[in-house]
Amino acid sequence: MVLVRSALLLLDEPSVGIAHRLKMEIFRAIRAIQQAGTAVLLVEQDARSALAIADSAYVLEHGCIVREGAARDLGNDEDIRRVYLGM
Repeated sequence: MVLVRSALLLLDEPSVGIAHRLKMEIFRAIRAIQQAGTAVLLVEQDARSALAIADSAYVLEHGCIVREGAARDLGNDEDIRRVYLGM
């Protein structure tokens, strides 16, 4: 049997409707997959959790990219924090 590692994992809202404890497990698993060398494209409304594991991020409004950059930079941006993170 030959095992093939995927180069890319696409995820659309993996935490929607999930209890907080399970959501944390899902994001830990995503991080482990990413650290093992698989690229991850994640679409997620929980911006705080997504930014915590992302390298790069894109902010969409009505289907259009309105901001993009390093996840760390966006997570520290005052406008992003106020509008999307409720801080």
